[in-house]
Amino acid sequence: MTIPTEPVGSIPRPPRLIEAMREVAAGRLDPAAASAAAEDALRDTLARFAATGSPVVSDGEQTKPSFATYPIHGLENLAPDGVTIPFADGHTRRLPRLTGGPFRYRTRAASYVEAARRHTALPLKQAVISASALSLLYPAEGIAGYPREEFLSDLVNEAEADIRGCLAAGACAVQIDFTEGRLAVKLDPTRGLLRQFVDLNNQVLERFTAEERRSIGVHTCPGGDQDSTHSADVDYAELLPDLFALQAGRFYLQLASEPDRPRVLGIIRRHARPDQLVFVGVTDPIDPRVETAEEVRDRVLEAAEALPVERLGTTDDCGFSPFGDDLSTSRDTAFAKISARVAGTELAARALGL
Repeated sequence: MTIPTEPVGSIPRPPRLIEAMREVAAGRLDPAAASAAAEDALRDTLARFAATGSPVVSDGEQTKPSFATYPIHGLENLAPDGVTIPFADGHTRRLPRLTGGPFRYRTRAASYVEAARRHTALPLKQAVISASALSLLYPAEGIAGYPREEFLSDLVNEAEADIRGCLAAGACAVQIDFTEGRLAVKLDPTRGLLRQFVDLNNQVLERFTAEERRSIGVHTCPGGDQDSTHSADVDYAELLPDLFALQAGRFYLQLASEPDRPRVLGIIRRHARPDQLVFVGVTDPIDPRVETAEEVRDRVLEAAEALPVERLGTTDDCGFSPFGDDLSTSRDTAFAKISARVAGTELAARALGL
């Protein structure tokens, strides 16, 4: 036995790809013309992942406009004035607003698995957006002729199909990005909104067998965009008990950037179920300093004091560039941190006699 280690998702895009994506968004470049830049970025990302020794790789979300909006990018029944998400440094991100039904994905995540498979034989992990995040597209005032209940039914169907497609395409694991979990507590301290989100995501997860859910995980963090967060000021203790009510087999938890990791590990120990594998964050994408392998080792050993080693894995706190235009972290820094995670996890495994 060894300690599994996996990436969360996004890798900073090369400048050529970012420029091509900007030109496509502005209508100055045909999407097909940007395909060469996208293919080069994908090939380079997978090669650099392999060079780190990572046992599991991903496409780095190279061609997603963002981790949250990839399924709906290009849909015509959207307006730009949806929910605004404020970050601690003052910048914001805004979701679109659904203007009519029925709700359908335009792009499915399986297409990313299939594209990546052309360039690697290593186990591939695929990130997908949560149903709860996409539920924020529906306006509070409702949509004439398309009630919220019908929208949510469509949404659950689409989210299920997105996950099933990734598994069918050969993904070794599918990660549901649930970064809005901690934010939900900030918006509603009673945790009513959080529990609505958990219930909605469970409606998706409960459509899978127990065996299938062993390959389906949930990632949570307080946001990570342009070296800022949207909900790091929310006590983790307000999220974690409800988080582990999700019917997933894997949990990818931001932890490296927590000021009191032992306290958080104690909460995880009390609430994680015996059938849930916990991947703790051991590298911080927001911190520009690259962790050493020895620092990673020590964080893993710290986690192993609180959690059974057979249920322990390691990961990064968050994606390195969840939104396509985020230039706050370089590709070199991202892969250096991933290399440190892989090496440090191996050092910890040796120290534990695994």
